[in-house]
Amino acid sequence: MLFLWKDKERHIVDLMRKGEPSAMDKFYQEYADYLTGVCARYISDEDTLKDVMQESLVKIFTQFHQFEYRGKGSLKAWITKVSVNEALIQLQKEKQTYIALHGPDIENLPDEEGEEPDTNGVDTGTLLAFVQKLPPGYRAVLNLFVVEGKSHKEIAEILQIQPGTSASQYLRAKKMLAEMIRTYKQQTEDR
Repeated sequence: MLFLWKDKERHIVDLMRKGEPSAMDKFYQEYADYLTGVCARYISDEDTLKDVMQESLVKIFTQFHQFEYRGKGSLKAWITKVSVNEALIQLQKEKQTYIALHGPDIENLPDEEGEEPDTNGVDTGTLLAFVQKLPPGYRAVLNLFVVEGKSHKEIAEILQIQPGTSASQYLRAKKMLAEMIRTYKQQTEDR
């Protein structure tokens, strides 16, 4: 029998709270792809991504009793936060430095600090692939600033860096993305 719920999120929360055997399956069916996307913004290695996803799900399921439902969207916001935290923990475990070295890819970038990458005509999958090519520190700062809406001061606290380092890495990440997109568009036009 097919059930249609007005609010799938609330229904899943109710099932989880009741300890229904099907609750985890329903949760996974509804949110696994979304959470994989969240983690992929921070983690580029596929095996590590799977590990971070698994850790995220374990934490979500074991700490669900701490979740407080506050209306539609609150579950998604909470599981996003859990997954982002797990991704950042993984980056710290790998002892990834958040201060990227200046190499030829960075030195040859355009000088405009305010340049916004022109994403028109670039599909989401391609854009995600470009973000995954960024050095880990740049990728983390970019995601925390743009997607999670954190200030450079908050990012500095999370990543244990200086606010100026966060701002600098954000600008460099934007420059690198802009260059990757520009190259991609030129190659696409040349075909």
